[in-house]
Amino acid sequence: MFRREVDEAVRQDQLGTIAKRYGLLIAGGLVLALAAFGGYLFWQDQREGTLEERSERLVTSLDQLEAGQIEAAAEDLAALSEDATGATAAAAKVTRAAIALRDNRRQEAVALFDEIAADSGAPQPYRDFATVRSVAAQFDEIEPQQVIDRLKPLAAPGNAWFGSAGELVAMAYLKQNKPDLAGPLFAAIAKDETAPQSLRSRTRQMAGLLGVDAVEDVDQTLTEMRQETDASAAAAPVAPAQ
Repeated sequence: MFRREVDEAVRQDQLGTIAKRYGLLIAGGLVLALAAFGGYLFWQDQREGTLEERSERLVTSLDQLEAGQIEAAAEDLAALSEDATGATAAAAKVTRAAIALRDNRRQEAVALFDEIAADSGAPQPYRDFATVRSVAAQFDEIEPQQVIDRLKPLAAPGNAWFGSAGELVAMAYLKQNKPDLAGPLFAAIAKDETAPQSLRSRTRQMAGLLGVDAVEDVDQTLTEMRQETDASAAAAPVAPAQ
């Protein structure tokens, strides 16, 4: 009996540590990654049409951002957000939100994401993306039920945002002390072959700590774990020779 209690205490401590650690990862946002994704959505939306003047302005702003000219890009993007509509305005606001996150202006970023999410004239992929990023940026400040209410429609297998939205919903379930709901959701994400490998690895670990088997193909899982280990080792800084 005592041993079971100790094991449970250790498991809960591990779960809490990982939840805090991954909570930071979930809430974080890289400027160039967000900007690049906003640009990708924009190009996908425009691929069958011709670039107009506003689209060219957006491209110029993204080039400035990539070149490190953050202030100049931010000014142009702010003007473009007001002048343009649809995909162009949404892409401009996504990039402005990325800059705000970089500068630790989270409330401004959240406001921009929420504007996109509520804009009926913006393409649905932008609105869904903005919803996920808005919740992620304020995950630690809002009530778990708010996370669930906003993201549950996206946290369904087959949805393009299943992995990102599902992880946030599962973490919210943990905050509500509902491991019976969080565990299966973590496992489902871990088994989703369309999800990023890093996300599958995290959710597999969380599912395991909650006592839910998230492994379907043992050999494939071991291969993925080795690949992740190799990638981490390659990314680690090399100590200078003494």
